[in-house]
Amino acid sequence: MNRDPERDDEATKLRPQEELDLSDREKREIKRLGRPKAVIIHEAIRIEGESQLRSSLSELAWSGLAAGLSMGFSLVAEGLIHASLPDQPWRPLISNLGYSIGFLIVVMGRQQLFTEKTLTAVLPLLNRFNLRNLKRVLRLWIVVLLSNLVGTYLFVWLLGHTETFTPGVRHAFTQIGHAAMAGGFWTILERGIFAGWLIALMVWLLPAAESSRLWIIIILTYLVGLGGLAHSIAGSVEVLYLVTTGTTSWGAYFGGFMVPALLGNIFGGVTLVAVLNYGQVAPQTK
Repeated sequence: MNRDPERDDEATKLRPQEELDLSDREKREIKRLGRPKAVIIHEAIRIEGESQLRSSLSELAWSGLAAGLSMGFSLVAEGLIHASLPDQPWRPLISNLGYSIGFLIVVMGRQQLFTEKTLTAVLPLLNRFNLRNLKRVLRLWIVVLLSNLVGTYLFVWLLGHTETFTPGVRHAFTQIGHAAMAGGFWTILERGIFAGWLIALMVWLLPAAESSRLWIIIILTYLVGLGGLAHSIAGSVEVLYLVTTGTTSWGAYFGGFMVPALLGNIFGGVTLVAVLNYGQVAPQTK
């Protein structure tokens, strides 16, 4: 029977990869370039979470304070861009790029931000659920959240009580703060769920991102800002600016923004990212 050379060549191209005559070095390179398994990402984040849970109170507090201060630059960057652009429907598409600045500083600077802890601190708890680990998670959450909020308040107090920025930029800060508070309790709660979901997803994606880390941070946090989603820390910067300038009250801040945003962030980060992603790797971690 005559053989068709073209068909033989095509068959050779379609041979399974395991039949190819590859060197050990080439096989290692293929493995390196391949997409990491979910269990590898899980373990990378879990190990980081274990390290954070072992951190001292002073370490957590100072790092959380630094993160709260750093998040203030999201408001500054967004306000500067907002004030420099004409009042057109497309202005938010550009001004919300500034929203990512604080997150970039925090994530790349390895500072402690509360919403990231809805994933990193929770994975060790899900991996070994007991009272001791639950107490460790609550301890980390409380210290990081309080220190984040102290940092944000110090930052916006300086913005509200100095003339570092022009009246036009300060007016932009006020507009951004009012926009963060728009909607009732349940609306902000829903926005908080989506914000917590996206920020925890960002943390989940980073271990496999390599050279794309910068873009993952920018794209996902830009989406949070553009969507007007309620992030408990970044949003606190915006709303606390109104408190420090006497535009709104502490009661309105806590009851109208902080509580629903915080509950939404926790629900979105813990259930929609930590629990779901742990579920897919749980059989392999036992």
